[in-house]
Amino acid sequence: MANIVARYDTLVSFTPDRFHPVPFGQGERSRALLVCLEPGQFIPVHAPGVDIVFVILEGEGTLIAGDHEAVVGPGAIAFAAAGEARGLQARTRLVAVHVVSPPPTEADHASVMAGLARGSWR
Repeated sequence: MANIVARYDTLVSFTPDRFHPVPFGQGERSRALLVCLEPGQFIPVHAPGVDIVFVILEGEGTLIAGDHEAVVGPGAIAFAAAGEARGLQARTRLVAVHVVSPPPTEADHASVMAGLARGSWR
């Protein structure tokens, strides 16, 4: 599905209970979405079988990619290969582009859902 989004801010949407993924493109080999987080919200650290690229568009948070952990803000980019740890916790309202390849399966999301149910990002 080809798509052009002239202004990403038209897609930004937050939810009060957890991070909010907003898909804007998907093909057989990749999926692209905005990830919108309120302060304190997180994508739990997990290590699925997909490659990922993060690009922070706005806000500040802590990002884990493989063995690396950093406080990040607008313009930060990260890559984690399949099987490597990744996670994101917002310190302020945060918006990031999130590209995964191949598109994740339900099994890939199981540890994310478990982390959300535990209420902890690590």
